[in-house]
Amino acid sequence: MHHPRVIAVIPARHASTRFPGKPLALILGKPLLQWVWEGAKESKLIQKIVVATDDSKIAQVATSFGAEVVMTRADHPSGTDRVAEAVANEKADWVLNLQGDEPLIRGALLDQIVQGLGAEFSMATIATPLHDPDDVDRPDIVKVTIDSNGKATSFSRKVSPEEKNRNHFQHVGLYAYRPTTLQQLVLLPPSDGEKRERLEQLRALENGIAIQVLTLNFKFVGVDTPGDVTRAERALADRATTISP
Repeated sequence: MHHPRVIAVIPARHASTRFPGKPLALILGKPLLQWVWEGAKESKLIQKIVVATDDSKIAQVATSFGAEVVMTRADHPSGTDRVAEAVANEKADWVLNLQGDEPLIRGALLDQIVQGLGAEFSMATIATPLHDPDDVDRPDIVKVTIDSNGKATSFSRKVSPEEKNRNHFQHVGLYAYRPTTLQQLVLLPPSDGEKRERLEQLRALENGIAIQVLTLNFKFVGVDTPGDVTRAERALADRATTISP
């Protein structure tokens, strides 16, 4: 049986507007980036994991905990562009863009995603049920609607009153791409919806690239601001007491 060759890339930059130096923020004494890398290392279906960065300090720390590092240009407008540069010369069936801000990510979950990738799609992402009805109104929580074939029909930060009764899921910014689709995507100019909503996945949707959405029942704890660190530490401490590694 042919196992697809899957490469995971963790884009990491130092200059975040909301949280400068975020990849190196310590969570229970370990850099955030290392939690994500260790989670990915548990995967049985990912053949290669690289950290893509433009920052020498991040590169140094990543190398010290054993990661393979690819230095990329500093002027990338998005994480997707950084990922595309990092894998430009790689042979792969799928490239995973692992956001470096999900310390709870586990290898088994990533394997579930890889196994769920549909042959008829060239791009995929994940979503979880909205845990709180009020989340529909929170612009920091991105909502996605999905058709009966598991295809994304919309991504939005704000949901209009007439859309409220539709079944919305919370989008989690983890992506899988066929390499040709990834390279095609970064050559396209930002789309209208992308600029309006500040959501780069709308570039794919508005250019006719179908996005498969895999729905998983998993509580993600994204670290976007310094205040999220405590929340992530609590979640990791809870996990340590309930799940054996």
